[in-house]
Amino acid sequence: MSIKIVSIVGSLLALNATAQTNVVQKLEKIKNATPRNVIFILTDDHRYDFMGFTGKVPWLETPNMDKLASEGAWFKNAFVTTSLCSPSRASILTGMYSHTHTIVDNQAPDPGNLTFFPQYLQGAGYQTAFFGKWHMGNDTDAPRPGFTHWESFRGQGEYYNPVMNIDGKQVIYKDSTYITDLLTEHTINWLKQRDKTKPFFVYLSHKAVHAGFLPAKRHKGRYKDKKYTLPVTYDQTKTGAYRDLKWPEWVAQQRISWHGVDYMYNSNADMNTMVQDYCETLLGVDESIGSVMDYLKKEGLDESTLVIYMGDNGFSWGEHGLIDKRHFYEESVKVPFLVRCPEIFKGGKVITKMVQNVDIAPTCLELAGLKKPENMPGYSIIQLLKGDETGWRDRIFYEYYWEYEFPMTPTMFGVRTDQYKYIRYQGIWDRNEFYDIQNDPNEIHNLIENPGLQPVIKKHLMDLNDWMEKTDGLKIPLKKNSNYRNTDFKHQKQY
Repeated sequence: MSIKIVSIVGSLLALNATAQTNVVQKLEKIKNATPRNVIFILTDDHRYDFMGFTGKVPWLETPNMDKLASEGAWFKNAFVTTSLCSPSRASILTGMYSHTHTIVDNQAPDPGNLTFFPQYLQGAGYQTAFFGKWHMGNDTDAPRPGFTHWESFRGQGEYYNPVMNIDGKQVIYKDSTYITDLLTEHTINWLKQRDKTKPFFVYLSHKAVHAGFLPAKRHKGRYKDKKYTLPVTYDQTKTGAYRDLKWPEWVAQQRISWHGVDYMYNSNADMNTMVQDYCETLLGVDESIGSVMDYLKKEGLDESTLVIYMGDNGFSWGEHGLIDKRHFYEESVKVPFLVRCPEIFKGGKVITKMVQNVDIAPTCLELAGLKKPENMPGYSIIQLLKGDETGWRDRIFYEYYWEYEFPMTPTMFGVRTDQYKYIRYQGIWDRNEFYDIQNDPNEIHNLIENPGLQPVIKKHLMDLNDWMEKTDGLKIPLKKNSNYRNTDFKHQKQY
């Protein structure tokens, strides 16, 4: 497609949003390693099972995601450590937990002492490029450390006619320029013009499919009149059945709120219409994946380049009467995670071991022939791709910190194994939660008060406490906040 530029507004003075005070350490090299090209594609709010091949939504078509899964690997149990844009993106880039990098919500600033893993790649001779949504810690679109080429926008950006910061220059697009198409086209153009004597790392970060869903014009109406099957936990907070199931009260109260099904984003929106718009918006992302893969094949790079497709967090569509993310229920914390690289592994794999967003940085460093630094708790997924499960984690941990702008969801911490999930709330008078997710995958029956399970529950609590203590997480990382509260209809117009 042809993109129309209306104007280029002079050079932007601030090339870095936050002065970086850290010195990038030299990482130890992996012996006899050959640097590999990597493309990392990230989407916003794409839940783990909204892909055609999963069958969750029978009418949803994602042929390129399906192909990526069939020719590569589908990580069926991929999670984020905090289900929120900025904290998750910071964990991807630093390889650290939210309480460690301290970007705990969408307002928390970059502390200025973080190292993003592409900085290590640059030191190893990589060309690095970022395209799209940064949205990590502040609202500026200025170039960040670690990228030799930069294209981004402020905050959430716009689906149509975006204002971009391209290497420090503001570029305004018009004529119904669609952001997903623009980012894809610019990514491929950069790949065409790169220095072909050097390895590359590309970070393609889509705005889609964040709320305010707007599909490309060619996809609008594709799923009109399609019906979404409501989840089995949709009605309980309406009928009162949640009390016998021992769900927390905050879940019931949130039903009629910004993130509840009866007042979605403080509107009377129709669930079917919203899901239709979400799925139509996702079609542009699927086409983007196809365009990138077509380019790699044309250039003879599709066998050797490792491609990762991932979501920054999940998304609830009615489970427990909720929408959106933040909570530790499966739909919120699980993300799509697809990987392809025929030179490393044979395609068609379904990997069930639990992986997390903190695994991206160690993986990319290994592909560059570098050993991860000590402050990265994650693991490289390459061993799983090769069929080696030795020493892999058997549990994941979760944290979310209460936000002033979205006060409906409390601070919470949690631990999940293949069998159980434990959720512990902070600063609220309410029940904690414990689920047998093997026998109750929809998280219906809260077993927190089950007498026979108290030793098991206490063991999960001790594991959670040990994780927080060992990672310096036994504190609430408070941040300055002077924003107006706009999403709380009960307490409007107050600081």
